[in-house]
Amino acid sequence: MQITRKIGFFIFAYMTCNGGIAVAAQLDLSQNQQRGLDIALAADHRNDGFTDTSANLTMILRNKRGDASTRLLRVKTLEGIPENEEGDKSLMIFDSPRDQKGTALLTYSYKLKPDDQWIYLPAIKRVKRIASRNKSGPFVGSEFAYEDFNAPEVEKYTYKYLRDEIFEKVDCYVVERYPTDKYSGYKRQQVWLGKQEYRVWKVVSYDRKNSLLKTLTVSGYTLYVEKYWRARSQVMVNHQTGKSTELEFTDFEFRTGLKKADFGINSLKRAR
Repeated sequence: MQITRKIGFFIFAYMTCNGGIAVAAQLDLSQNQQRGLDIALAADHRNDGFTDTSANLTMILRNKRGDASTRLLRVKTLEGIPENEEGDKSLMIFDSPRDQKGTALLTYSYKLKPDDQWIYLPAIKRVKRIASRNKSGPFVGSEFAYEDFNAPEVEKYTYKYLRDEIFEKVDCYVVERYPTDKYSGYKRQQVWLGKQEYRVWKVVSYDRKNSLLKTLTVSGYTLYVEKYWRARSQVMVNHQTGKSTELEFTDFEFRTGLKKADFGINSLKRAR
């Protein structure tokens, strides 16, 4: 991976460069990159083997004044096949409000190539592909971008460990990750991962100009099937607009028998 190649470069620099202080700084940077990658991999492996999940979702949008509107959705996820370089597949289906009922977002995540996304719009009875350059745009008016619903495959980022820090009484690693997708709306993201279970508690995102953009806070974790942690609440605050969106998950189910056919493009029109 890219991180490993960088480590090799820095070791080579150490062997050939006379600037001891500069070389030491480079080696320290490479060690923090490797540590960041190791933490990300450990977190990713905690989710291996979940097979498939489904849940109900309430999306609450709040404007700058605090006025709220609510949408009800269902979400389904199918675990990818790592040896085929596949990431997870997900399907989000709107049940309300009435003017959005039947709208569905299908996402195919990959480890080494750009993800694919399609949205079905019942008003025009058409499936539209989301272009890569548009994935940083807001999803149906929320503070979540289309790319926020992609599975965060480890290979889609490079990493750097920053520090240890307590967040909401949880001892965390703070890792910075850098999207490799040139069309990502984020230049970098700082992620707070609990040391004990490698659960994500907070993500701070910076836009392409490196200005503070959004903060995601995660809470209400529950353990399922004696292995998999899922959060009840995710709150995304946009610091540039003053708006926020909360996702409230309920009724998680695992290993319900979902198949690839349930995540086909043609299934978008049949989503109910």
